[in-house]
Amino acid sequence: MVGQQQVVDAAAAARVPVPPAKPLLRTIGGNLMETFFPDDPFRAVGREGGGRRGRQAVAALRYVFPFLEWLTSYSFAALWADVVAGVTVASLAVPQGISYAKLADLPPIMGLYSSFVPALVYAAMGSSRELAVGTMAVGSLLFAAMLGREAPPGEKPELYAALAFTATFFAGVFQAGLGVLRLGFVVDLLSHAAIVGFMGGAATVVCLQQLKGMLGLRHFTTSTDVVAVVRSVVTQSHQWRWQSVVLGSGILVFLLIARYISKRKPEWFLLSAAAPLASVIAGSVLVYLIHGENHGIQVIGYLKKGINPPSAGDLLLSSPHTMVALKTGIITGIIGLAEGIAVGRSFAMLRNYNVDGNKEMIAFGLMNIAGSCTSCYLTAGPFSRSAVNYNAGCKTPMSNAVMAVAVMLTLLFLTPLFHYTPLVVLSAIIISAMLGVIDYQAVGRLWKVDKIDFCVCVGAYLGVVFGSIEIGLAIAVGISIVRILLFVARPKTMVLGKMPNSTNFRRMDQYTMAQAVPGLLVVRIDSPIYFTNAGYLRERIMRWINYEEDRIKAESLESLKCVVLDMGAVASIDTSGTKMLEDLKKNLDRSSIQIALANPGSEIMRKLDKSNVLGLIGDEWIFLTVGEACDYAQQNCKTGIGMDVVECAVDPENMV
Repeated sequence: MVGQQQVVDAAAAARVPVPPAKPLLRTIGGNLMETFFPDDPFRAVGREGGGRRGRQAVAALRYVFPFLEWLTSYSFAALWADVVAGVTVASLAVPQGISYAKLADLPPIMGLYSSFVPALVYAAMGSSRELAVGTMAVGSLLFAAMLGREAPPGEKPELYAALAFTATFFAGVFQAGLGVLRLGFVVDLLSHAAIVGFMGGAATVVCLQQLKGMLGLRHFTTSTDVVAVVRSVVTQSHQWRWQSVVLGSGILVFLLIARYISKRKPEWFLLSAAAPLASVIAGSVLVYLIHGENHGIQVIGYLKKGINPPSAGDLLLSSPHTMVALKTGIITGIIGLAEGIAVGRSFAMLRNYNVDGNKEMIAFGLMNIAGSCTSCYLTAGPFSRSAVNYNAGCKTPMSNAVMAVAVMLTLLFLTPLFHYTPLVVLSAIIISAMLGVIDYQAVGRLWKVDKIDFCVCVGAYLGVVFGSIEIGLAIAVGISIVRILLFVARPKTMVLGKMPNSTNFRRMDQYTMAQAVPGLLVVRIDSPIYFTNAGYLRERIMRWINYEEDRIKAESLESLKCVVLDMGAVASIDTSGTKMLEDLKKNLDRSSIQIALANPGSEIMRKLDKSNVLGLIGDEWIFLTVGEACDYAQQNCKTGIGMDVVECAVDPENMV
């Protein structure tokens, strides 16, 4: 009797306690905090405790307006660095803004407008020090592709411009709404592999679209797929202009050489940053001197002076075309967020600080809302400008304000100088920028590391190139969601074995020296147990049991007496999961096999207790570690297989 009592006491000592119940509202509040506030944004305010209302108010203002964080310690040295960086970025922003506006089939002056007001808003609200805001090539192409079908720019330019402003407004509202509601995880549905493939496909399509300017064609397909573009180029071969081809090729070679040199020698980054503006100046002077307009070289033409005129009255918020603008705004808003936040976080890692994704969403949303009311179209944080900003040594978002001032001066005084800028030069600038977006090295890493991610990347790329931007985006998001569902619905399970001369248990398929414990089967579940995977896990565990029984029979080993489930990686469980454990217990009872749980978390224990599954399994069969579970099972199941024997070993009332 003494020995039997010691067994019971040992079982009680190894029992994993059920945590005390929490109030319902506290539980719901904790779950909501983890879902929407994982970064604990209120900690800065909470640190100013002790009744210091004034300090708490200042801390709250610093959180809402990020510029207050760096403005209090701003120095002349930082200002000088931001001025240099801002002027350097402006030299790229001016030709790039004009180029991307043409890509969006909008008046070129809107590209300059879009680098003025939004940049000022981001300087006050942005949390990234290196991000330089402005128009983006993919968004520009999407505007032309999606809005152009509703209102062809050549036929209805005023309606098309109004739709562009409206789509920008909806993009801003959507972005700011995501930030305010703390729904930043929505953007995470676009995996890195999907973004690489999508951006690569979009860059390819943008480059192909620039063949219109490079070849001097006046009419071109509005479709974005490669088949339509190639067909349009081939069928108009008799209209190619050799003057445009020569000038465009020369400018493109110059831009690529400048970028190559800057990559090889980072201290020469100014060469790459100033190359687009130098190309515009050289091309304009050349066309003016040789009267290029008379030789088939198309130019920008007249650009009116003055800063952004208001456009709030042009927003089509109740129009038959509103739904098209809403769809365009949401899609381009997601793309802008994905690119901008990824770029901001990448540079933040290099300087060892964090970028708040929700703050960035609010900043992007506000600058697009403000932009839609001031004749701007969609702006984000393109990589090319941000890389120049970083290499130029920017210290704070003030560099965006400096860039905005430089663009303002250009709008007020310098726009007539762009009259003779050749369109072919703008096409070469876009092609040069887009070639840098295609990340061949990332594709190679995906192939080496994860073949499924490689397929996601290729699928997104082919969807964009042979379908459309929308199809490619849908494929990218769809494949990413399917993969998430597969991870949840088909979680990993594996059999563990005991390492020699150790109490550790490891995967037997990975560690060949790991050995099965006679009479026991140890299975680890590497996922929360939800309704989506409960049925699969039950069938998978039963299949592991069948495999083990076949092995035992083939090798004439000791019969299977107990199945130990390692629950260490099971972060949560729902009612379908508890029902699965209950059904599994009943199935194993019919086969006279005991079940034991090892290392279940507090939430698991609470739900097992409330669902009575804990009483069905027996709390003496819940253990802290797999080793304790196996030791206890070997001691109490060694006399036979039958459940009567197991119950007798652990139930004091049946002990004789």
